[in-house]
Amino acid sequence: MIRHLLVLIVSAALPPPAVAQTDDASYCAQLAALAVRYTGSAGGQGGLAPDFTTIGAINDCKAGKYAAGIPVLERLLRNNGFTLPKR
Repeated sequence: MIRHLLVLIVSAALPPPAVAQTDDASYCAQLAALAVRYTGSAGGQGGLAPDFTTIGAINDCKAGKYAAGIPVLERLLRNNGFTLPKR
């Protein structure tokens, strides 16, 4: 009986996986927006164009591969002197 109660309490304390994925998607979108807006090299129209690494990380996020995309975008932004948004 105690074991079942313990499992129930632990299960209730954990966030559902969909919530965690939504949070990761939102965070990745924030990072991607910052990276596209403020980093990159001069593009053909005079604006900034993201490099291939940034594009790959953004594509990873769009494909739901947040564990692959988020660290790349975080590193890119930190290396360019940005403070990362809250998760």
